Amino acid sequence: MTSLSPTPPASWRRDLLWLAVGFGLLYFLFLGRAPLDYKDEGRYAEIPREMVAAHDWVTPRLDGIDYFEKPPLMYWAVAACLEFFGPGETSMRAAPALFAVGGILLAYAAGRRLHGRAAGLASAGVLGTCLLYFGMGHILILDMAVSVLMSATLFCFILGVREPPAPGAWNRRRALFYGLYASAALATLAKGLIGFLLSGAVMFVWLLVFNQWRRLRPLYLPTGLLLFLAIAAPWHLLVAARNPGWAWWYFVHEHWLRFTTNVAGRVQPWWFFLPIVLAGLFPWIGFLWPALREGLGRWSRRRQNADAWYLATWALVVLLFFSKSQSKLVPYILPVFPPLAVLIGAWLAAPGRSRADLRRGLGIFSFGCGLLAAGVLLAVLRPGLIIKDPAQLAALRPYAWPLAAAFIAGGVIAPLLAGFGRKALLGGIGVSLAAVFACLGLARPALAKPGTKALALIVAARAQPGDEIVHYHEFFHDFLFYSGRLVDVVAFTGELEFQVDPSPAAEARELTEAAFRRRWLGPGRIFAVVRKSDARPFFADPAHPSYLLGQTRDHYLYSNRP
Repeated sequence: MTSLSPTPPASWRRDLLWLAVGFGLLYFLFLGRAPLDYKDEGRYAEIPREMVAAHDWVTPRLDGIDYFEKPPLMYWAVAACLEFFGPGETSMRAAPALFAVGGILLAYAAGRRLHGRAAGLASAGVLGTCLLYFGMGHILILDMAVSVLMSATLFCFILGVREPPAPGAWNRRRALFYGLYASAALATLAKGLIGFLLSGAVMFVWLLVFNQWRRLRPLYLPTGLLLFLAIAAPWHLLVAARNPGWAWWYFVHEHWLRFTTNVAGRVQPWWFFLPIVLAGLFPWIGFLWPALREGLGRWSRRRQNADAWYLATWALVVLLFFSKSQSKLVPYILPVFPPLAVLIGAWLAAPGRSRADLRRGLGIFSFGCGLLAAGVLLAVLRPGLIIKDPAQLAALRPYAWPLAAAFIAGGVIAPLLAGFGRKALLGGIGVSLAAVFACLGLARPALAKPGTKALALIVAARAQPGDEIVHYHEFFHDFLFYSGRLVDVVAFTGELEFQVDPSPAAEARELTEAAFRRRWLGPGRIFAVVRKSDARPFFADPAHPSYLLGQTRDHYLYSNRP
């Protein structure tokens, strides 16, 4: 496929505006409907809260303990949302949602530069409605930010090498390469060394295998490296100077040992990400094979189709890298989706595509819709088979029927619209997905894991400055954020990783069972948060007077004073 002729800038602005508004509504509409997840979301909201409270933007802390697991870019973004919009759930999830919408706009820009306006719009639509991408845009974790910033790096590269060198101090090629260096630096601040190493590996493999070295010059390396270091280096230097133990933990433990060993406890089989990519690409997975076949062409024409091969190389290198890693989590694979979305979008937008390929793609879409509808209904009609908690099952049941109906309607209507043209077909898929996403957004409180928000609000209202708060045999990240208080933890470490921070304050946060028993019987007031499954025998023992102040689906709040 070849680039189309330049189009007026007004059409760019118009398209970007409508895409930002449309996907902004889709991603933000139900963003604050559910409380923060008790663990990951609670952690990534609490660390920025403590940054704001301590006015320390260099050393991340969790429960007052130095927390060196990740670099700070996403913490800074969430802290900015906290400062500007307040502590609500929508505010806390705004950063990943904004990154997700930004990634959609990047896919549009790259698709349009590579294949024309229609391909850009289709690429944005495909990426923004992929099931996994949409889901991750609604969760406060770090992976959406690094995925979008790596995408910016890699899109800037392929668009930059397509631009011919031009005279003058400033030109489009130079701007794209400087965008590459800047976004690589920001990706490094988002999630560490993979921000530039993995992106660099994609570029190197493509240059080597497809012999594209002649397109590389000029790459503005000296000034580009200065730009990269000006953005990425200051925080690394400051945090290292202030925290002597940071360098080993960050570079060795969090990068090398996580990749090569089971230190994180997240080992999965080598094929773990394959079904995630296939399911996460729904509803577009049926169009992936013809998009690859048409875009890549025969191997003998690999140099003519080098740009499409670049997108395929990007997806493959990222997939192989994370498949090799000994630490695997579902969100890690997000950087695979932007290049696949551009490949699929270009195929969907190109004229003269085979009706047989369209029918096969629609057949897979309809089959997937039917499978998902059956799964939803099975979950609510067969108690205990998929959903074990009766209370959660009762909460989900009202949403299951419209969700299943949306899937079935999409699977039936989209093939019928195929005869009216490609726009009608894509519109039918889009409308059915909008209904599915609306149902999921409304159902989100019932889908959420049980948290401790209600108990945290009780403590925030009743606790005095001298009162002590403990978490018994667990650490509930969301509690800290909602209560605005630090806690001690009884016989549990988990994410706090006390060995990283040698300060006396860090050691004092961890209580043994014996120390907790002594404090409970002492003169001070203590609030204790505990899972219902862990409440016995201590809180049922008359020797330890306990007063129940509140409870949620899974947790109790006790005090040693009425």
